Amino acid sequence: MNKLNVLLVAVVMVFATGFAQAQKIASVDINSIFTSMPEMKALDAQLQTLQTSKQGELEKQGKSLQDLMKKYQDEAPKQTQAINEQRSQEVQKLQDNLQQLYAAAQKDIAEKRDAGLAPIEKKINDAIAKVSKAASYEFVFDASSPALVYKAGTDATAAVKKELGL
Repeated sequence: MNKLNVLLVAVVMVFATGFAQAQKIASVDINSIFTSMPEMKALDAQLQTLQTSKQGELEKQGKSLQDLMKKYQDEAPKQTQAINEQRSQEVQKLQDNLQQLYAAAQKDIAEKRDAGLAPIEKKINDAIAKVSKAASYEFVFDASSPALVYKAGTDATAAVKKELGL
């Protein structure tokens, strides 16, 4: 029985020693890094220009459709039932086309954003990996993430910004 107790104490000590070694944990505010990167500012400007352009096109098409609808409504009492139905179908088709143009514009903007974000994200991730290896961090959490419950580790945001030259 005494040998069993000694063995149990030895096993507990081995596990306790393993858990007692402190792990280096850091946090990074990725949102802060994104907003301070010139590449992100340039991407935002490009996306704003694209959105303004697409919005102008859509407004022009929408105005044209509204003018046509007003014209058809004003002329409706003077037209035959068949012509009014034909015009109604034409207006419906134009409305559907406008909705498709809107969806295509949204898709274009999203694709442009995703394509522009990919190299920026890679650059940030590479910088985080380099800083983490240099400082021997075992874990780095995104401080701007809602999944982060407790933040008391070292904040590596400044080091990552320095690595990126920001």
